[in-house]
Amino acid sequence: MSREVRFHYAKGTLREPRAFIGFLASALSASVGRNGYYIACSWTLVEAGYGSASVATLLAIVSVVEFVASPLAGAMADRFDRRLLNIAADVSRFAVMLAIACALPYLDLFPAIWCSAIPFALCDRVALTSSQSMIPLVAGGDLTASYSIVFFVTQFGCLAAALLVGALPNDHSATVVFVLLAVCFLVSAGSLSCIRGGSASGERKVNGLALNIDGRLVRLFAVYALLYGGAVLLSVMGSSFVFVEQKGTAADFARVEAAWSAGSLIGAALLSRLTGTISPHALHLMVLGLTALALMALVPLRAPWTLTMFAALGFLYNLGRVSVEVTLQSRVPDRALGRAKGAMHSLAVGLGFVIFSIATVLGDQAFPSTIFLGFAASLRRCCLEHQRRSARGGSMTCMS
Repeated sequence: MSREVRFHYAKGTLREPRAFIGFLASALSASVGRNGYYIACSWTLVEAGYGSASVATLLAIVSVVEFVASPLAGAMADRFDRRLLNIAADVSRFAVMLAIACALPYLDLFPAIWCSAIPFALCDRVALTSSQSMIPLVAGGDLTASYSIVFFVTQFGCLAAALLVGALPNDHSATVVFVLLAVCFLVSAGSLSCIRGGSASGERKVNGLALNIDGRLVRLFAVYALLYGGAVLLSVMGSSFVFVEQKGTAADFARVEAAWSAGSLIGAALLSRLTGTISPHALHLMVLGLTALALMALVPLRAPWTLTMFAALGFLYNLGRVSVEVTLQSRVPDRALGRAKGAMHSLAVGLGFVIFSIATVLGDQAFPSTIFLGFAASLRRCCLEHQRRSARGGSMTCMS
């Protein structure tokens, strides 16, 4: 991490290391809250007997909301104060979490979670878009290192969320879990409030610079969508995979989530060392190919070896995602970054919605490992197709 962190304002540039520290504190606490919410909802539904179809339905609802909200959130991040947008979204997520905690003792589980998912997903998308668009404005000169640090901290929050949610349900009610997770968003908002100087984008105009989407950006969006699709597939089917195929418990599910997060931590930390030795395009295709192999390996393996594969999948996901984010920043001006992120996430959510729909239709008729295998085959085919096109262009860029 650079010892001096540049924080940009409309009237100049202020070197303020504490701004980046406050941003990292916000990213950490918000990561615990948002990932804890989805982990708690997924396991609570499965444990209550609703099955993986209920988790797929929940995440399909979230996908629809995110698909609609992503372009709007991107435009808002380019036009308004990104820091204040993030704070407002954190406070809203706190209110939603507190509301579901109060409603659970009086409402049926699935309707209560369903009603909370819509406002939570809307606020969550605004928060993530504004937060990620702030990284170039609060980070140091080495963009790759800055993104790696932020995503390392974020994945550490995912690990903390998995451990927290996995430990609490055995002795505490779901209400206590959601209250504790809600407090994380207050901490996030407070951390951002401590960043002085106001806006990093207060005078940014959405019409000041057009967003031009060319072939390179489309390929980058496609890589992000495929990585996102694999991650949401594991989110949908992971609990049923542990509960049905592995005959596991809540503690086993927590270990799977922790293994994913631990692998993600390593992926974020390793990226800065790879950027000088391999091109982004080659790295992206390598990650996609290895992700397909890891998903295929889940079919014959049994615990505890499956934990190794989940760690590998987390490693590959975060390695690829951070690389995509850094590459996107290098190709898109800051004034159009929010809209670019919104468009990229909309494409990814579209693929995620297809996956959720398939999982909802299949329900419990197919084993999760079978669905993993089908997605892995599709992913490998996409990777090999990109490899053939790259080979015709004179380079071999994918491990298969």
